[in-house]
Amino acid sequence: MLANIVNTFANCFKIPELKSRILFTLIVLAICRVAAMIPIPGLDGAKLADYFDQQAASGDGGLLGMYSMFTGGALERCAIGALGIMPYISATIILQLLTAVVPQLSKLAREEGGRAKIIQYGRYMTVVLCLGQGLVMAIGWENAGNLFPGFQGKLVMYDAIWWYRIQTVIILTTGTLLLMWLGEQITERGIGNGISLVISVGILARLPQAVQALADMFRSIEGADARFNFFHAIVMLCLLFGVIAGVIAVTQAQRKVAVQYAQRAVGRKIVAGGSSFMPLRVNYAGVMPIIFAQAILMFPQKILQFLGSSYQLPVLTSLANMLNEGAFLYMLLYAAMILFFSYFWVATQFNEIQIADDLKKHGGYIPGVRPGQATSDFLHNAMSRITLAGAIFLTVIATIPILLNRAIAIPPAVATFFGGTSILILVGVMLDTMRQMESHLLMRHYDGFLKKGRLRGRF
Repeated sequence: MLANIVNTFANCFKIPELKSRILFTLIVLAICRVAAMIPIPGLDGAKLADYFDQQAASGDGGLLGMYSMFTGGALERCAIGALGIMPYISATIILQLLTAVVPQLSKLAREEGGRAKIIQYGRYMTVVLCLGQGLVMAIGWENAGNLFPGFQGKLVMYDAIWWYRIQTVIILTTGTLLLMWLGEQITERGIGNGISLVISVGILARLPQAVQALADMFRSIEGADARFNFFHAIVMLCLLFGVIAGVIAVTQAQRKVAVQYAQRAVGRKIVAGGSSFMPLRVNYAGVMPIIFAQAILMFPQKILQFLGSSYQLPVLTSLANMLNEGAFLYMLLYAAMILFFSYFWVATQFNEIQIADDLKKHGGYIPGVRPGQATSDFLHNAMSRITLAGAIFLTVIATIPILLNRAIAIPPAVATFFGGTSILILVGVMLDTMRQMESHLLMRHYDGFLKKGRLRGRF
C-alpha cells in the first residue's frame, strides 16, 4: 500500500505540467507562511506570542486562539498576515446572501461573465472589510489589556498613535489582499483550491504544537494523575482516527439518483438511450458552513467585551460573556448557524430547476418521476433530506473540540487540531487536491490515489 502511494507521488513528477503546478503551489504556500512570520513595525509581537502560549498552557484558547490557528499564528506574532484570509471569506458570505435576496445580483450571477463581476465585487468588499477590521485590530492592540484578558504590558511602541494606526491598517489590508491574490494564483496556475489551501497551511503550521501537547499527555506524573492523563491521550488517539474515518466517509457519501435517457435523434443520427445516475452529495456544502459560522461569531464577542470594558457598560460585558466559546448561547448560535448555512449553501449552489430543465432537453428522466416541475420537486426534497444529515454531522464535528476542552480539559492545541473542524478542513482540501492530481494522472494513463472514488465516478 505504502509502495503504491510512493509510486503514485513519483508519477506526479513525471508529468511536466503537473510537476510545475505542484512546485508552484508549494512555493506560493511558502510565501503565505512568510507573511505570517514578518511582524508589523512598532508592535511587540514576542510579548503577545508569550501571552498566547500561557493561555494555551492554562487550557483557555478561546475564539482568538482559534482565529490565530486560521491565520497560522500570524495574529499572536502581530504579523502582516494577522487578518488572514477571513475578510475575503466574510465578503464571500455577504455576497452569497445578497445574491439570494437582491434580484439584480441574482440576474447577474446567471449571465455570461456575471460570476466574474461578482468575484470582483467580492474583492472590493474585502478591501472595505480589511480597512474596518484592521482599524479595530489596531485599536485593540493599543488596549491589549481589554482585548486579551490577563495581558500585562504594552504592545504598541510608537508615540505617534495616529501614524501607528494608519500604518497598521494599510499593512494589514495589504497582507490580506496578498493572501487573497496568492490563493487565486494557486487556483489558476497551481493544484487545488487556493483559498482552502491558504487556510490549510495555516492549520498545518500548528501541527508541531498539537503533537507536542499530545505527547505531554503521555508523560508520567506522580500520583494517580498519570493514569488519568494516559487515558485522555488514548481517547484522543481513538477520537482522531474515528473523526478522520467519519469525515472521509461523509465527505465521500452520496445518494445516487438513477437517470434514464430515451433514444433521440441528433441531426441524421439516432443516439441510443442509456442509464446513468446523478450523485447528490450528503455534505454538499463541505466545510463552508463551519467557516461562515466562525467568521460571523469571531468578532462580536471581542468587540462587545472591548466596548464594555472601555466605557464601563455592564450590559455589553454580560452579553460578551454569554458569547464566550463554550457558553450555552455561543453553542446554540454556533449550531444554528451551521445548520442555516448548510441549507443556504445548497439553496444558492444547487439549482434543481436548471438540472431538471437540462435533463428534459437531453431526453433524460428519473424513473417514476415526470420530467419538468415534478423532477425539480423530487430533487429539492431529496437534497433537503440528505442535507439535514450532513448539517448534523458538521455540527457534531464542529463542537467536538469545545466539548473536549470544557468537559475533560483536553488542551486547546490538541482539541482544536485533532477534534473536528481542522481535520474536516484538512481532509476536505486534501481529497479535493488529490482528485485534481488524479485527473492529470489519468490523462497520462497513470494510476491515481483514489481508486475506489475513481470507480464510483465512472458509473
